Amino acid sequence: MSKIKTAFFCSNCGYESAKWTGKCPSCSEWNTFVEELIEKPSKNNKGWKGYSDNGNEVKTIALHEIAAGEERRVITPDAELNRVLGGGMVSGSLVLVAGEPGIGKSTLFLQNGLLLTDMITLYISGEESEQQIKMRADRLNIRNENFYLLTETSTQNIFQEIKKLKPQLVIVDSIQTLHSPYIESSAGSVSQIRECASEFQRFAKETNTPVFLIGHITKDGSIAGPKILEHMVDTVLQFEGDQHYAYRILRTLKNRFGSTSELGIYEMTGAGMRPVSNPSEILITQKEEQLSGIAIAATLEGQRPLLIEVQALVTQSVYGTPQRTSSGFDLRRLQLLLAVLEKRGGFHFGMKDVFVNIAGGLKVEDPSIDLAMVGALLSSYEDIPLPQQIAFAGEVGLSGEIRAVNRIEQRIAEAEKLGFEKMIISKYNQKGLSKQHYSIELVTMSRVDELYKYFF
Repeated sequence: MSKIKTAFFCSNCGYESAKWTGKCPSCSEWNTFVEELIEKPSKNNKGWKGYSDNGNEVKTIALHEIAAGEERRVITPDAELNRVLGGGMVSGSLVLVAGEPGIGKSTLFLQNGLLLTDMITLYISGEESEQQIKMRADRLNIRNENFYLLTETSTQNIFQEIKKLKPQLVIVDSIQTLHSPYIESSAGSVSQIRECASEFQRFAKETNTPVFLIGHITKDGSIAGPKILEHMVDTVLQFEGDQHYAYRILRTLKNRFGSTSELGIYEMTGAGMRPVSNPSEILITQKEEQLSGIAIAATLEGQRPLLIEVQALVTQSVYGTPQRTSSGFDLRRLQLLLAVLEKRGGFHFGMKDVFVNIAGGLKVEDPSIDLAMVGALLSSYEDIPLPQQIAFAGEVGLSGEIRAVNRIEQRIAEAEKLGFEKMIISKYNQKGLSKQHYSIELVTMSRVDELYKYFF
């Protein structure tokens, strides 16, 4: 009989302690330790292989003896997923996907598993029955003879089925519902999540099979379970979006095989997740008449240029204290821009209510939309609409100067592609511009007061 011991784990970071303590010495959180029973695996246990010990000998190897080669990637039919993964699925990679309940994680990866008709795909569900998944698959209306379904939560039974089927892709929904027979605690506990993830990690590396782990998030938006779970996997994807909007964003938080600044955009439809190839067109409101307080900003999300609509409303404050409300834009950044306009431009926002919004439910942190935000604020302040065919790209400094932004050619090309006639950029961006001729007119400025003189 294996020796059973009791240990205490921090539910926030996964730190292990022999006794209970009030404050975690690793993450400094209070009252996060929970007691769990742990059964140590026997010496014959080989993780996911379990009972089939092949007797592989472990030996060290010199770095120069290892043959270098590019990682093999599987290109999926989903261009947005390929983008966030860095160019496709890497053989033997372990990918963690997290998001809010009902955001569409299961639908997205069920859809991608069904689209890969030339691969044997195993979809493991610990939360839904076969009938529920069949209903969703019928709604997606994709036929795949190589797609297999397993509703099981025990990792021992799962790996027995994997050895029989030998799948080329494994999707686990979700990692928090699985439990390993080598750990005595209940499913979803810190030790169970860590052990189940490590078993799938060993399986992925030894068989070169890509594995997607769908995970839950906590109420504050972080991934549920120990922090070590994010360290163990190769890629961490965050699936987010407002449930009041049809659009979803797939972000890369960690990627050992590509950039961490990529982003994919999907539209939730009745027939599944539709990849959005040109998001700029859907993020700009189509309107017949010109309205004040609206400006178009050329921003970058990862490697992708986007044109977004910035909306501002400036009105006389009815109450004593003026309101400052922001949606999708940093509130402290808004207060900074208002202070610059007050100090450097002489505009009195002190007794004005200011409301700003990024259309489409996006949250943007790129400082290059400062110039568009200033344009929208001045437009609403004067109640004079800006011309519709003008885009903005520039960062505003504390002294009122318009600073240069990076990768300006991509922003100009995106505005040019969507038919904009003019683009307001920083005068200091001229040095980085190539000599190629643009059909869009570039207007350069160095200070925010020049922006006011140009339009008003």
